[in-house]
Amino acid sequence: MTAVLVILAIVLLLIGLLGTVMPALPGLPLMFGGAWLLALSSDYQIMGAGTLISLGILTILGCTMDYMAGMLGAKHCGASKRAIWGAFIGAIIGMFFAVPGMILGPLLGAAAGEFIARRNLMAAGKVGLATVIGLVLGVVAKIGCAFAMLITIAVMYLYHFINF
Repeated sequence: MTAVLVILAIVLLLIGLLGTVMPALPGLPLMFGGAWLLALSSDYQIMGAGTLISLGILTILGCTMDYMAGMLGAKHCGASKRAIWGAFIGAIIGMFFAVPGMILGPLLGAAAGEFIARRNLMAAGKVGLATVIGLVLGVVAKIGCAFAMLITIAVMYLYHFINF
């Protein structure tokens, strides 16, 4: 039974890592599930509650940054409230259209919101570009959280096997 849990955990970790760059897969939650299965397979002796809480915080932080980054990019360049809401709504709608939708949804939503608010095409373009930059930074943060999770798991297991 332990071998099955470990194999399933490794599969979840690998699929989750792939999911950090593919928008169709919930990468960080899958990685957290894999980490939890690894902890369960060792009766929480190698990774305990503290480690799982830390990994859970990384998961929440990475997912939040992924969804909020476009809005924060728009807000950083002085976008109107309509542009920020447009980026948020565009991100939600864009999720249903794979990679192009994940990029174009927030961009078009923010640009449309800014254009409606200010009737200025240059400002709308600036907000749209800032939204895309925010999205890229959000993906980078999500990938960073994924690698931090993998490093944490590796360190816990190395520490256990060295001191065993």
